[in-house]
Amino acid sequence: MDWPLIFMVVLIMLFAGLVHGTLGLGFPMVATPMLAVSFDVRTAILITLLPTVAVNLVSIWHSRDSFNETRQFLPLAGFTLIGSVFGAYLLATSDPDPFRLVLASLILLYLWTSHASRISLRWVNKHLLVAMLVFGLLAGISGGVTNVMVAVLIIFFLSLDVPRKTMVPALNSCFLAGKVSQIVVLSMAGLLSLGLILETIPLAVSAVLALMVGQSLREKIEFDIYRRVLQGLLAVLAMVLIAQYFY
Repeated sequence: MDWPLIFMVVLIMLFAGLVHGTLGLGFPMVATPMLAVSFDVRTAILITLLPTVAVNLVSIWHSRDSFNETRQFLPLAGFTLIGSVFGAYLLATSDPDPFRLVLASLILLYLWTSHASRISLRWVNKHLLVAMLVFGLLAGISGGVTNVMVAVLIIFFLSLDVPRKTMVPALNSCFLAGKVSQIVVLSMAGLLSLGLILETIPLAVSAVLALMVGQSLREKIEFDIYRRVLQGLLAVLAMVLIAQYFY
């Protein structure tokens, strides 16, 4: 990459880290489509692998006081890890171009769920382990091929009416589990090298610094206005990705 492109990638890392810090989630959902406009989805995921892991680790540490409430969702993280193995395998062995359409669809699904305070799926409460299996595998596969699993997982948590304080660290645990399996599979496929990891360390540092700034601003910004602006940006990105796929 030349310097203007590197500068653009760093700005995306800073913005996505800031979003994750203020909302508690969203780094891969913001960074991946913004990068996928200039790269293919596979390259965007490879660029964000280390930054996403770093952001998730810091977020989990920041929410460590809520860990006891999230233990009941550990099976969900386990099933997410399994699904991510399959998703990462598809990412490594398939043409990445159609994943633009999948990524755009997941963004639109997230935007739809973000307007719902609760989603009523009665079977989720009655069969919690089965629900964690279904949503964990689906989220893992979608995260493996597009880097975005929150659109699937948010439906599960809204169905249970889980409070935000518990939901955010549980989501970050699932994200981290998915990243670990994704790293292993992509490394075995020869797509992830030590050189790439070293080259993305500065991006990870930038993302974490922006994350910490976002965490400090969380209580100071007008949340509703901020969320509407972010949703508008994601909607535009989804439309651009769809247009790129067809044209």
